[in-house]
Amino acid sequence: MNEFSKSRAGKQFVLAVSAAVLVWAAAFRFREELSSAAGALSGDRADTVIVTLAIAGIASFIYSILRIADLRYEMVRRGEAEQRADYIATHDHLTKLPNRYAFDRFQLTPLTDKESDEVLQPSATVYSIDLDGFKKVNDLLGHQGGDALLKEVARRICALSERGSVFRFGGDEFIAVMRNLTPQQEERFAALLIQSITRPVHIGDMTAGVGASVGYARFPEQGVELGVVSHLSDIALYEAKARGPNHHVLFTPQMQQKVSERAKVEGELREAIETDQIKPFYQPLIDLRTGDVCGFEALARWVRTDGSKVPPAFFIPVAEEKGLITSLFQRVLHRACCDAMQWHKGILLSFNVSPVQMEDRLLPARIFEILGKTGLSPDRLEIEITENALVADPDLAAKMMEELHAAGIKVALDDFGTGYSSLSQLARFKFDKIKIDKSFVGRCGSDDRQAKIIQAMLGLSRNLNAKTTVEGLEDHQQVAYFIQQGCDIGQGYVFGRPASAEDTLEYLAQRRRVLATA
Repeated sequence: MNEFSKSRAGKQFVLAVSAAVLVWAAAFRFREELSSAAGALSGDRADTVIVTLAIAGIASFIYSILRIADLRYEMVRRGEAEQRADYIATHDHLTKLPNRYAFDRFQLTPLTDKESDEVLQPSATVYSIDLDGFKKVNDLLGHQGGDALLKEVARRICALSERGSVFRFGGDEFIAVMRNLTPQQEERFAALLIQSITRPVHIGDMTAGVGASVGYARFPEQGVELGVVSHLSDIALYEAKARGPNHHVLFTPQMQQKVSERAKVEGELREAIETDQIKPFYQPLIDLRTGDVCGFEALARWVRTDGSKVPPAFFIPVAEEKGLITSLFQRVLHRACCDAMQWHKGILLSFNVSPVQMEDRLLPARIFEILGKTGLSPDRLEIEITENALVADPDLAAKMMEELHAAGIKVALDDFGTGYSSLSQLARFKFDKIKIDKSFVGRCGSDDRQAKIIQAMLGLSRNLNAKTTVEGLEDHQQVAYFIQQGCDIGQGYVFGRPASAEDTLEYLAQRRRVLATA
């Protein structure tokens, strides 16, 4: 009723009642004059006028009451509609959890000390939670299965948390706010979250599972606003994901500095790609039977304008994360193909493809376009793919490899023995070459177990009708060992370090002079 009295309809009602009271008071004040005027009229006519006015007044009053009731009903309906709209805007439609907009409104109520009645400053820990491997569940069970998993994960998080303190920010990211935890309780809660989320989920007749990464930060110790603390917990989450699945990490200032440096590198990387600061360097591939150069592996190298170098292990992950890897790949491959046109026609160009790019259905088309523009024959290009790239989407990887083979492009399996693929998966793919990772080279002649693993790899390669390349050769003793084992191609510092296009041409000329005088 208080809300109605403040509304326009309520104010109009008060005004109408006030006017009626004034009219009635005026009529009472001038009742003698009105009676004399009425007496001048005939009785029937006066009665008719009075009855008419009375009926009109009563009808108007009833209409007004009904109208006011209608307005009040409309106000209630509008209020309910606004509440529904507000709920829809501030809650996730799938899990029914509050969303990011609701979190922006979320307030921590102060606490009161029961003994001293002193108002205490509220404290809380904000947890950012991200699921690991959720995409695979979506691919395996479809979006309905993925939705069912998200609802179950939301239920498990809510079972551990305080009511109304769990939010879904979108996708597979959740936020939980816990109050007044000690450092030990904070860490234990993070571990419980991971333990609960990673338990298998039964969806229909199938069982699915995901990992979880958790980052958390403290309010108000590390931020005076919950939004700021949420951002810090997200930074900690990023650090947790970098450490691998199922890790939890507390935010530290060093993480903020790391993120700032990464953001700076991202901006510089965009400029470096656009201005072609990142160029291919070439490391020779040597035929171990003849000693001839049979190819070069192109390796992206970033040399800043001031001469400083940025390691590929740093800028490649940034390019993958920020969606720059395709642009970087196309520019570097284009330059490498142009450089390869200056080599002897029998020399192969080997080029690495990021696992992220194996999710790009247009990858073969992009490669064909570059070959068409540069004029490099497809049979002189070899694309290197890591084992991990086959795991994400084996069907798509197989289809793209078929397209590359159909065009005459060779495909090599890079870093064999270090990834996550199984032998059954390898059996379904056709590889022209298998590259033995350098981690198997160091103790090749002194460790019997290592030697047996290498022999198994070489045997597998021969059975698959694929050549073998061994990486990381650093001395002639290692070279002799792998020649004895029957390896086809060698690569490493013993043959040459990655060099610029100009130095590569000089390297080839020097090799020709050496072989001519031998």
